[in-house]
Amino acid sequence: MKLTDRFYKIDKDFRNPYARDRDRIIHSGSFRKLEYKTQVFLNHEGDFFRTRLTHSIEVSQIARSITSELGLNESLAEAIALAHDLGHTPFGHIGGDTLDECLKADGFKNGFEHNFQSFRVVTKLEKRYRSFDGLNLTFATLEGILKHSYPYRKSFIPPVVDEYFDLERHPTYEAMIVDRADEIAYISHDIDDGVHSGLITFEDLKESELVCEILDKVASEGVGSENDEMFRYRFSSHMINHLVYSLLEYSEKRVEDKEEFPIGYDKELETKIKKLKKLLFTKMYQHKNIVRKMYAGAQAIKGLYKGLMEEEKMLPEFHYKQLEQRDKHRVIADYIASMSDRYALNFYNEMYGKI
Repeated sequence: MKLTDRFYKIDKDFRNPYARDRDRIIHSGSFRKLEYKTQVFLNHEGDFFRTRLTHSIEVSQIARSITSELGLNESLAEAIALAHDLGHTPFGHIGGDTLDECLKADGFKNGFEHNFQSFRVVTKLEKRYRSFDGLNLTFATLEGILKHSYPYRKSFIPPVVDEYFDLERHPTYEAMIVDRADEIAYISHDIDDGVHSGLITFEDLKESELVCEILDKVASEGVGSENDEMFRYRFSSHMINHLVYSLLEYSEKRVEDKEEFPIGYDKELETKIKKLKKLLFTKMYQHKNIVRKMYAGAQAIKGLYKGLMEEEKMLPEFHYKQLEQRDKHRVIADYIASMSDRYALNFYNEMYGKI
């Protein structure tokens, strides 16, 4: 008997349901586009900097490691992690905020929010089956994507969704872990990218007690100066390890006892993390070079929205056909949200001239 005869049977899939979810997400068009979507630095600014795709992979790796150690479902955490940013617009958070403003200015009070957009991507916007929309993911994966961050009930989520997912209840522990893994990943890699770009230095970040603790660990290894690539790598490694092991130490017994919110850190470390995030916002995310690029991105989003609202025939055929069934504003928002940074800039330049 041929191997294909033995294994290629659609009714006898050897994968578990969450592994199937993971594979469907990885093979989706929306996942591939994450390669060209901004994390902090615009995609075209250099090959080294993280994108939404590399960020999602890093979140997945951290989440899998934590769930494995806690005896939870790795495949479920991996699927949620890989899908959690599918709804992001081009140009990072400023793109989503600008699209939200455009929709609300036109009377759509729910506006735009990237977490709910990720849910819409995997339930409505991806087309892989003739008889229904979406990727046909399991309930637990969908709930993990929808309840990506606490509090779970948010004004932009339609009541009909609440009927199925009960936004008063917490999601699986795996979903909570992805939320924390997301935080661990962006703290460590944003510092790495920020120092590499020259926007910040480790000296700037020594206002953070947590950073100082990690710098002491790196210095004890004698790996060179703070400007060296090896030093940055060792810093990121120590930061991730410190946060992961601290989380495991705090959470392990609480998971065993089936507490409602078991995933987290002790109060002292939570405070240190909040202070570091505030410092990063001030020193890096609000740096003039980042603000200038994000401002340009915001203008591109506004211009695309205005142009497409005035002439919907510029929409691709797939989105244009949806105008028969869905509201024009939402169809245009879905199209803009699906764009990569590069595609959005090129389309804007085609409309208005080079930005």
